[in-house]
Amino acid sequence: MPGQIVLDPVAFGVAGLATWRVAHFLHAEDGPWHATARLRQVLGSRQAGVLDCFFCVSVWTALPAALLTGMSWRQALLLWPALSAGAILLERAAFPATFVDVPEYSEGGS
Repeated sequence: MPGQIVLDPVAFGVAGLATWRVAHFLHAEDGPWHATARLRQVLGSRQAGVLDCFFCVSVWTALPAALLTGMSWRQALLLWPALSAGAILLERAAFPATFVDVPEYSEGGS
């Protein structure tokens, strides 16, 4: 069918795992010789902690994965948020305590 977007599920799975792995490495690991921790420290003081937010890191690590996996610009644009969402789901499943949920609203006031 014209206009149909078809993606190999194995390619999507591999790209999703790679996105999660790189995002987790940049966000939570110290890296060899504490290089990643130092990078987070430097960027934290200059770029408002861009590597402190897993959601933000997953968006930017999903972009190259989407460009490498997608067969067209349209497919890459659809893959970009999908790979980020997959990485976020994996991170939440693997490390649920690192996510702070917003407290529920109660109608009683305090």
